Amino acid sequence: MNKFVLASGSPRRKELLAFLDIDFTIEVSDICEDLKETLSFPEIVMDLAFQKAQHIAKNHVDTYVLGFDTLVISNNQALGKPKDRLDGFNMLKELSGESHLVLTGCAIVYNDTVDMFYDGATVHFNRMTDTEINEYLDTNEPFDKAGAYGIQGYGAKYIKKIEGDYYSVMGVPLQKLYNKLRDL
Repeated sequence: MNKFVLASGSPRRKELLAFLDIDFTIEVSDICEDLKETLSFPEIVMDLAFQKAQHIAKNHVDTYVLGFDTLVISNNQALGKPKDRLDGFNMLKELSGESHLVLTGCAIVYNDTVDMFYDGATVHFNRMTDTEINEYLDTNEPFDKAGAYGIQGYGAKYIKKIEGDYYSVMGVPLQKLYNKLRDL
């Protein structure tokens, strides 16, 4: 029987992995993320996912450790989690009425074997008024999310459409991960 560890404390990732019907434990990888700016955005999300998985895999032999990382990319800039309310407001103002790219990388580490991949989607936002942005910030949902929004929560009402993998926007490239795991 395969053993799995999710190297993330994200409730969304836990929820999505449960759809794959695998038994897994959770160990939060609290590494200081080393963002290598010379890499492309797809390479960055895969590398950060690998850093997280590798950190946890050091303590797990014969176990599949799953690491993930998500980037929101607007105007060729990566948007992380907002530092404070003003930062969140500015991110949402930038996304308002525009389209942006969301990429999620995955790394599967098993002993000395590593498999990395990513998927993503283009998200089209409705225009948001300053009042709507402030009301959304009042929900506190944006503060632990890259790009200052959650597509699966209150932020859903501001999404006009999505092109690509919805689950990657939530933080797990679910279909690609399923295809990798079913062959183990």
